[in-house]
Amino acid sequence: MNAVMADNGTFYYSIQGTAEGTSYNIIYQDDEDRDFQPGIESLLAGFERSMSVYDDTSIISRINRNDDVETDYYFETVFNRAKEISLQTEGTFDISAEPLFRAWGFSSREKNIPDREKVNALKEHIGMEKIKIENKRVIKSNPNIVLNANAIAKGYSADIVADFLDKHGCLNYLVEIGGEIRLKGENTAGEAWRIGIDRPAEDNPIPGQDLQVILQITDRGVATSGNYRQFYIQDGQKITHTINPATGYPVTHNLLSTTVIAKDAITADAFATAFLVVGIEKALEWVQKFPDMDALFICDEEGEYKVYYTPGIEENLIPA
Repeated sequence: MNAVMADNGTFYYSIQGTAEGTSYNIIYQDDEDRDFQPGIESLLAGFERSMSVYDDTSIISRINRNDDVETDYYFETVFNRAKEISLQTEGTFDISAEPLFRAWGFSSREKNIPDREKVNALKEHIGMEKIKIENKRVIKSNPNIVLNANAIAKGYSADIVADFLDKHGCLNYLVEIGGEIRLKGENTAGEAWRIGIDRPAEDNPIPGQDLQVILQITDRGVATSGNYRQFYIQDGQKITHTINPATGYPVTHNLLSTTVIAKDAITADAFATAFLVVGIEKALEWVQKFPDMDALFICDEEGEYKVYYTPGIEENLIPA
């Protein structure tokens, strides 16, 4: 735990670690000089025991194996929110699309391009309408249904850490887990928090190394999704990890990066993924339906990066 004195004389504390197969960075202001890292790591470990697909003993992993296992509060919260957002985004956000990612080589070591017959067969096992929770048990219409909530779980984990800090009286904090962020109050300079949005270039592999724009906001959840870092080339064709569950194929539009600002990080995380799937035109249409949501989009227009954003964040933008 590292301490930094703010401009007003109070102390902010910084902690770092790993969770959910990624890193976390948390800054919080606390007048009682408390080290919250042990409590936060215990909280995140409990969350992983529910939602981590990297843990063979987790609830989600056991559900994927069709074990007889009870759901818990974390799983039910993520599942129910995922189902809501799936409906709101016409199925473009879908945590049951994992078989497609495996088939295209993004959840497996082998990189390959499946044939149309394979894609169509897998689509029969995909869709949030084919799975539900009853009496703390997951009911599948087909045992081949497999779930992966990584596109929403990191956002929710940022929210549960924020709730932890709220309960301990922290008025100012930044919680970042795997790039998904929850903000409250002010930074050490007494201003709204500043969040950098990376330039979506293939030669920009390190987050924060080369920024396109900076957002200055607070009391919100923020998530960014991009398809410019995870891809492979096969037979001269670029295959991105952003796959449309409706078609079964990777997207080919010019939207490279989507940042969503919402009331919480679980919402921002899921919608950032959905917007990246549908592209700029549909995303701009959808975001207008949610008055408490804003978004920023970076597109490739003939080799140049063009930034689009909703009117609600115009005054929060700072040139990088």
